[in-house]
Amino acid sequence: MEQVPGLASTFLVHAKVRFVPPVDALAFERLLIQAWETARAQWPSVELPAEPFVTHLAQRLPEASPQSPLEPLLGQLSLAELYLACACERGIPSAIDIFERHYLAKLPGLLRGPKQPDAMIDDVCQLARVKILVPTHEGAPKIAEYTGRGALLSWVRVTAVRIAIKLQAVEKPTSSQDADTVFAALPAPGFDAELDLIKRRHHTDFRQAVSEAFTVLSNDERHLFRLYFVDQLSMYELAALFRVNQSTVSRWLKTARQRVYEETQRRLQARLGLSSRDFKSFLAVLDSQLELGISQLLRQEDEAPGSSKQS
Repeated sequence: MEQVPGLASTFLVHAKVRFVPPVDALAFERLLIQAWETARAQWPSVELPAEPFVTHLAQRLPEASPQSPLEPLLGQLSLAELYLACACERGIPSAIDIFERHYLAKLPGLLRGPKQPDAMIDDVCQLARVKILVPTHEGAPKIAEYTGRGALLSWVRVTAVRIAIKLQAVEKPTSSQDADTVFAALPAPGFDAELDLIKRRHHTDFRQAVSEAFTVLSNDERHLFRLYFVDQLSMYELAALFRVNQSTVSRWLKTARQRVYEETQRRLQARLGLSSRDFKSFLAVLDSQLELGISQLLRQEDEAPGSSKQS
């Protein structure tokens, strides 16, 4: 058997299926070179070397037996779009520019409908761009999930639709049950007997104050909280989404969080008539739990069926 040449060797190392080394290794190599050249011809401005493309291709090949011939398997894939996706994953600027012009630019028309407000469409398209193209601390951008089986535009549309469904599901008014989640996050009875007494005595007031505090947030602030606490986008991703630097995102989050804190404080102080010492202790506990409470509050909205809340 012939020695396996470079691209064929790369392919065999990275393929999900352990292919039997081909008898005609040179023919196997030529087939891979042809696949690369055919894909590259579609995007002549995108310079992606053969080896990373073949690696990318091998990792996304359809399931097959070790003896399966390669050519029919390649025929099941959109090689040109897989090439573009690979180049986007690697951050090649010309590929990202093509992807934005040929795919992301078509999203508004694909998503728009009679019940889809323009603001929602804009949010979905911006969030889709970040999720598809921007790597995170956890790994590669979502474009790496495209396998080449099916049109890339269809894959982009499905990804955006899932984002739209999630955004629509979370755009619900806050219920009084949300405050229960924040209240429950405070230290358990026995942590401080005096605070425990305050909590039990003023349970309803506290719950109402938290609910009302969230109503003072703007739609943009609530949307920012959801992206950060529920969708768990990083500062880096949020900065890319809103096209600002990370310090600006940090400032927005800090300002919104402070608004919730101060409004809760104001409403509680108007209701409770606690001593200065008791009030400071109570608010110190609230401050230590506020971010956890915000996250739980918004997640409860997401998980509620339909537009109603479970009782």
